[in-house]
Amino acid sequence: MSFLIVLLALAFLMFVAYRGYSVILFAPVAALGAVLLTDPSLVAPMFTGLFMDKMVGFLKNYFPVFLLGAIFGKVIELSGFSKSIVAATIRLFGASRAILSIVMVCAVLTYGGVSLFVVVFAVYPFAAELFRQSDIPKRLIPGTIALGAFTFTMDALPGTPQIQNIIPTTFFGTDTWAAPWLGTIGGVFILIAGLAYLDWRRRAALRKGEGYGDTATLVNEPAPFLGGRLANPAIAVLPLVLVGVTNKLFTDWIPRYYGEAHAFDPAVIGDAAPVVQQVSSVTAIWAVEGALLVGILTVLAFAWKPVMTTFAEGTKTAIGGALLAAMNTASEYGFGAVIAALPGFLVVANALGAIPNPLVNEAVTVTALAGITGSASGGMSIALAAMADTFIANANAAGIPMEVLHRVAAMASGGMDTLPHNGAVITLLAVTGLTHRQAYKDIFAITIIKTLAVMVIIGVFYATGIV
Repeated sequence: MSFLIVLLALAFLMFVAYRGYSVILFAPVAALGAVLLTDPSLVAPMFTGLFMDKMVGFLKNYFPVFLLGAIFGKVIELSGFSKSIVAATIRLFGASRAILSIVMVCAVLTYGGVSLFVVVFAVYPFAAELFRQSDIPKRLIPGTIALGAFTFTMDALPGTPQIQNIIPTTFFGTDTWAAPWLGTIGGVFILIAGLAYLDWRRRAALRKGEGYGDTATLVNEPAPFLGGRLANPAIAVLPLVLVGVTNKLFTDWIPRYYGEAHAFDPAVIGDAAPVVQQVSSVTAIWAVEGALLVGILTVLAFAWKPVMTTFAEGTKTAIGGALLAAMNTASEYGFGAVIAALPGFLVVANALGAIPNPLVNEAVTVTALAGITGSASGGMSIALAAMADTFIANANAAGIPMEVLHRVAAMASGGMDTLPHNGAVITLLAVTGLTHRQAYKDIFAITIIKTLAVMVIIGVFYATGIV
């Protein structure tokens, strides 16, 4: 019964998300409904002590990233830099390769360490302008961004700095470059299969005569550029480059400057206890925030006049979008925490442990828990915390290197995590102004390709033994 309660809560949340209802409202309803059916006395304690605690903790850490990411995307849009880069891209690759262009921009940013959520805000203005000029349906934008940002550069390619590739290092004693050949093979498979699918969808729309869509009725369309001559593409792309570069530099500099922890006295008057900030836990967040500030200031330095013409109204829109996206994701985070605390979740975890093959066991366990919680990092953390010792023992008995366990876990976490209730999916749809009904089909297709890629690398390892 406890297992059915977990499935019921998950199915309910996916259903309401797909139908377009607010996850901010229905994530706590789904989570607390599951608690009510499990133990009614825990509804209030779990709501305050777990759901709200996790939700507010997420906002405390990540809302500035959402806010700065939204403002960065908006000033890129208002400056005309997005239009300049799109024009150069069309000249370089041609209008028919718009999808490839957006995928590669997302991939470069993600592999450079830029947060997935920031990539969504930063790339959307480029994607909207490029798809509009190429007359490709806007509904394909979310699937395109998902392929570039949520798949091969997130956890497949060796060395990626995304959290999904970092978490396994603490459990298996590996580094981010673990299983480079398997990761590369998996990444290439995802890229080729994903591009083939999206191009098939583009050609099908073209045969039906479907274009970008009516910009008068579409939602969250980028504001028109009101300046004069467009900036040189090299200047226009500079803020994006600086975000990636300074993110890496700040990641290295912050621990050297502050050390492992930094303490300060919060009050001038009185004897308030000093506040101690563990710097190691927020280095990546501070680095991204600093990099986004550099990007925003760079845009203002080169395009002050066109940006400031509509800066007040433009930033109001950006802030509203950031609030909605952050609250959606935070509510999802709280839902995942509550579901993971229920007995039914333990039933799922224990049942998955019965799969005999060590690598298939790990892959199915991680991707299933990521799907249930709606979080790649959350599902993988839960799975590895509970079962890493079992995975390691089984792998040692079968002669499987820890590097392979690392890569399989990382890639599996980004498989079924992008179900309709996933926070990144909801953020992506909110930013692009589309609904699940309009655009989720393509995101799900990319999810299937990503999940299949894990089985591909497992098959390659058993067939060839390469790591």
